[in-house]
Amino acid sequence: MTGSDTWDFVVIGGGPGGYSAAIRAAQLGRRVVLVEKEEKLGGVCLNWGCIPTKALLKQAEVYRLLQRAGDYGFTVGQVGYDWQKVIQRSRQVAERLSKGVEYLMKKNKVEVVKGCGRLAPGPAVEVRDAKGSLIRTLNARYVVLATGSRPQVLPGVQLDGAQIITSREAMVLENPPRSLAIIGAGAIGVEFAYFYNAFGAKVTLLEVLPHILPREDEEVAGLLTKSLNKQGVQIACGVQVGSVRAGAKGVAVQYRDQGRDQTIEAEKVLVAVGVVGNTEDLGLEKLGIKTVKGAVEVNERQETSAKGVLAIGDLAGPPQLAHLAAAEAVAAVEFALGHPRQPLDRGNIPFCTYCQPQVASLGLSEAAAIKAGHQVKVGRFPFSASGKALAAGESEGLVKLVFDAKYGELLGASIISSEATELIAELGLARHLEATYEELLHTIHAHPTLSEGVMEAAGEAFGQALNL
Repeated sequence: MTGSDTWDFVVIGGGPGGYSAAIRAAQLGRRVVLVEKEEKLGGVCLNWGCIPTKALLKQAEVYRLLQRAGDYGFTVGQVGYDWQKVIQRSRQVAERLSKGVEYLMKKNKVEVVKGCGRLAPGPAVEVRDAKGSLIRTLNARYVVLATGSRPQVLPGVQLDGAQIITSREAMVLENPPRSLAIIGAGAIGVEFAYFYNAFGAKVTLLEVLPHILPREDEEVAGLLTKSLNKQGVQIACGVQVGSVRAGAKGVAVQYRDQGRDQTIEAEKVLVAVGVVGNTEDLGLEKLGIKTVKGAVEVNERQETSAKGVLAIGDLAGPPQLAHLAAAEAVAAVEFALGHPRQPLDRGNIPFCTYCQPQVASLGLSEAAAIKAGHQVKVGRFPFSASGKALAAGESEGLVKLVFDAKYGELLGASIISSEATELIAELGLARHLEATYEELLHTIHAHPTLSEGVMEAAGEAFGQALNL
């Protein structure tokens, strides 16, 4: 059966970007429908990315903590685990939040249509079932494209979902592998390296660029490298993978390191070289929507080259982050409806990696600030000097802040610590408000807390730290 409807907003994709756009449009009194082809709402982030991986990483952290129980004065004996329960818990967390998104759609009176959405002139969206039959045509004032992304494939590498896998399969393996080679040392690769190493796998991390977490400050990336090495993860950077071949006894990875050919063998290989936007089968060509390097081209209002069609999240290009997708969603809807607001500050997007120790950053790194022409002052505060960190038994890492030397403006921040991804929010607010080192230094921080490290690092940059 086919039908025709008219809506203020038709959103294609029910991930963090899509459902956030739908909710904001509904909050502003508009009639909204969301089209989702998967059985569950929440997109890759909620079902197969951000959320279930963080559950797995927390379990690895707890397992490691139990193994260190003696450091805290406890005798617990041999610590074991039930792998199926480890995996099951992460799936339960994802399931609970997916149902939460369903509730939010009902609460905000957003209609959900299951099927594959494709653009048509108007703008409109044709919704088809799995067999390709047209089930509805949704006419719209605005269409929001929020179809997300999928793992990128390394040229010449044939994924099989069993021995050569992506992050999706890595989340639900029946058993932890005895050995694992990971190609790509961005956030995904590093997080899985930490996770599987914690559960006993021999992990080798391969990265083509000079250091792991290539987006991060080199000093902080170096500290994480030392920490992961100490935990047992083998790391090779500046290497070029040539071939990946699966066999009866495992997978052989051939790569070139400093002019020499090397080969490692592992039970499984995880390809974690990034993601690519889902731009196929959306009807972009029919409406003349421009793409650049595989991403939909948008302006600062998230508008595409087709009138009434907006694009947000991963398919609109890097950086592909769930929190950025949600922010773009709100911006796109508010701009479309003439709601007064400023464009997103893309220089203030937090980047987070949830291994232990965690890494978080925003703004300019020290090297980037100097390259941009700034005279800088850099403040550091090691958590080995933090009372709270020492009391918690988590004294690894530091806060590193980069300031403009002349005016004291905060240019960027990098943190490596047990709670870096929580600590970064204060610095995001500070940078958004154009705070100087004095405002950070003179904000009274509770004692003892890890957040005191921010205050101390600000002081250290200008010779005013009290606890260094």
